[in-house]
Amino acid sequence: MICIENVEHLDGKVTTLQVASSDEIMIDGAGLIAIPALIDPHVHFRVPGLEHKETWHSAAQAALKGGITTVFDMPNTLPACVTQPRICEKKKIIDTQLKEIDLPLRYHLYLGADKHHFQEIERSAQDVIGLKVFMGSTTGDLIMDDDSSLHAAFSLASAHNLVLAVHAEDEALITERKARYLDLKPHVHSQIRNWEVAYRATSKALELAKIYKTRLYLLHIGTRQELELIKQAKQDGIDVFAETTPHHLLLSEEDYKIWGTKVQVNPPLRSKEDNDALFAAIEDGIIDTIGSDHAPHTLEEKHKPYGQAPSGIPSIELMLPLLLSTNRISLTKLVELMRSNIEKIFRLAPNDDIVLINKEKIQTIEDSNLITKCGWSPYSGRTLKGFPAITIMRGKIYDFR
Repeated sequence: MICIENVEHLDGKVTTLQVASSDEIMIDGAGLIAIPALIDPHVHFRVPGLEHKETWHSAAQAALKGGITTVFDMPNTLPACVTQPRICEKKKIIDTQLKEIDLPLRYHLYLGADKHHFQEIERSAQDVIGLKVFMGSTTGDLIMDDDSSLHAAFSLASAHNLVLAVHAEDEALITERKARYLDLKPHVHSQIRNWEVAYRATSKALELAKIYKTRLYLLHIGTRQELELIKQAKQDGIDVFAETTPHHLLLSEEDYKIWGTKVQVNPPLRSKEDNDALFAAIEDGIIDTIGSDHAPHTLEEKHKPYGQAPSGIPSIELMLPLLLSTNRISLTKLVELMRSNIEKIFRLAPNDDIVLINKEKIQTIEDSNLITKCGWSPYSGRTLKGFPAITIMRGKIYDFR
């Protein structure tokens, strides 16, 4: 049994907590706050095929450092995870890597929706957390941008009671708008993939969810216009849930001036007005979850000029301190967004993993201190307040003090 004395609960009371364990350990929790360990419903850990960017050796340790003990990994790997045999093979690789570092991170996998493998949805339904549809292009070659394929994906997800997670950007409009811009600088990324690109795809996804009664999970929402659509859809009784990310809350188009292609991401960064709208939507219950969309690339790749540099930002180990440091979301609300809401949406069995947070710890982020294999962050140089001190997972203690 792990006994944690003198620890503060979310309600402010100082108490003693016990966590089942094969070890007998006493922890003095004075100065620490205990919360349920967090879930990251949106990560790209790059296995298989892209291990030069990240592996589960590095990513699992980064997750624990960030107070996260459960992750949902996306299917746009190499090869893409679009069949049941590939799901099984991916699990074998992940389990081997986690065993090599003796770190049994909890994880679930998404199946990638692919127009040539619709039969795999039924075959894989019991083995995955959900079905992922890319309506717009991003890392990898998974894309589903024709109406007949989208109708089939929504229908099959509903039939097999799968959450359908959607990257909602309209590919045809991206292609059309790309032709308008000749001066290809990083900031143009947000102009090519503007609010209308997201709005059009989100509108279509909501329409299909209504037709097929699909449980729709909209990924990385970033614009005011999308929020209005989602608010109305919830009022209309559509079974829709919305996720946003740290970078859509905390970074804006102004950050291209400092970071260039390092902050190139799909969907792209938006305006500060959109940042504020997302914070308000969290309070109003329009945004249901926050996922890191941890998408590591090497510095060599990200230093390429716009048009050649890949899109994606790493952030899993910094997500909690970044959000705590805003002083705009309470810790209680963060637990809802990053644990309890995700358990409800994806119907997860509860666990007793715990994170002890030092809300007073102040630290300046430096690339050299990051665990992620890519070894960089667009938040480097920021001074944050509030960090996980100890993560307890499956009755084992991981101390980051």
